[in-house]
Amino acid sequence: MGAGIRQAQDSRRRRGGRRSRHATMSEINVTPFVDVMLVLLIVFMVSAPLMTVGVPVELPETAAEALPGEQEEEPLSVTLTTEGAVLIQTTEVPVDELVTRLRAIAAERTSNRIFLRADGTIPYEDVMRVMGALNAGGFRDIGLVTDSGGPALDAGDEG
Repeated sequence: MGAGIRQAQDSRRRRGGRRSRHATMSEINVTPFVDVMLVLLIVFMVSAPLMTVGVPVELPETAAEALPGEQEEEPLSVTLTTEGAVLIQTTEVPVDELVTRLRAIAAERTSNRIFLRADGTIPYEDVMRVMGALNAGGFRDIGLVTDSGGPALDAGDEG
């Protein structure tokens, strides 16, 4: 019954040539939504590589594979620069305060994993001192960050 009334109203509208001012729109225009989503996608694609730790360090290259990671919280990193500065994330920390700050950070975190980034020109002894400080600060799971593509020391490289 309601359908017959609607058809009669539709046919009157067509004959009269006028449309009602309050007619509802039956289609959703998704073009602006898609445009905004594409712009956001491009913004995030461009900014994502910039969100890594921004301390310039010439990492040594190795043939080691990347560690599998279970990302429960943001990874914590300590960086040693060629000038001898020690940075937690991007904040420079005096060497004598490193253990104290690490203990405070370890008390707030659920994971005891930390990444150590050291310039390849830094003496081994300095890197080991910082690793000892990381251990004393409560971090037992220390990952050394390197660049991939370095030499492999296997028997197949003899020649």
